[in-house]
Amino acid sequence: MMTEIKGIADGCTIGEAVRAGTTFLQNNNIDNADYDSFALLSHITGISRTDYFTKGDMALTEGAVSQFKQMLNKRAHHVPLQHIIGSAWFYGYEFYVNGDVLIPRPDTEILVSESLKVISKDSRILDMCTGSGCIILTLAKEAEISLGVGVDLSENALAVAEKNKKKLQAEQVQFIQSDIFKGVDESLYGNLDLIVSNPPYIRSDVIPTLSEEVRLHDPMMALDGFEDGLFFYREITRQACRYLKKGGWLMYEIGHDQGASVSKIMSECGFKEVSVIKDFAGLDRVVRGILI
Repeated sequence: MMTEIKGIADGCTIGEAVRAGTTFLQNNNIDNADYDSFALLSHITGISRTDYFTKGDMALTEGAVSQFKQMLNKRAHHVPLQHIIGSAWFYGYEFYVNGDVLIPRPDTEILVSESLKVISKDSRILDMCTGSGCIILTLAKEAEISLGVGVDLSENALAVAEKNKKKLQAEQVQFIQSDIFKGVDESLYGNLDLIVSNPPYIRSDVIPTLSEEVRLHDPMMALDGFEDGLFFYREITRQACRYLKKGGWLMYEIGHDQGASVSKIMSECGFKEVSVIKDFAGLDRVVRGILI
């Protein structure tokens, strides 16, 4: 049932609507309410921040008012902003997203930046647990790699990735449905320059404590790293050696408290020069190592 929102009615101006939307979201405990209110109205009307300051006194159409109210009610129920508008920005590219994939987050851009340091135009890359495809597609666009392979178990997630591939025109990327490496072609044995992954890494017992936006709207398959959060790091690392060239890299996004554990897993599997890279907040975010 839709809640009535004070201050938003037929004939109200853009400025009035944004301010009323901000108050409504704040009253429903939504962080960054002012940003979200404007982002929703911008999605409906196409108005930019610059236009907002010069055209804020323009009246909204009846259809825009109705649509804005519907979107505000969804956001007030903690549906993520990106799911409502159907897109998220990552590394300068706009990606289609929905409830079947994790929303691309700024922290993951660290993983992309580190990957770009070790690849070239001729590189062949596999992205395990690809989700929306944001990592492999961004690498394909930024480095013009020769081959990109995105792997995910979820058929629904791969449908999202395929939409993003078409949108970004990254024809050198292919997506494969597979339970980790089970469905990956053996022709890739010893042929990859980089395996990159942002796998599920949250401990099962922590998931009930996550925010509503994550716990209720992100796909559980993309979150749950099982008992200690390290299941996928063990499984991917153990098999990665078969697919990487000598001199190939393995890179992971990790939880802030997993640097030492994932480094140990990689070292025990034969990776050298294993190091941990921090994010902009000074937290451990990426672990990388080379196969020599």
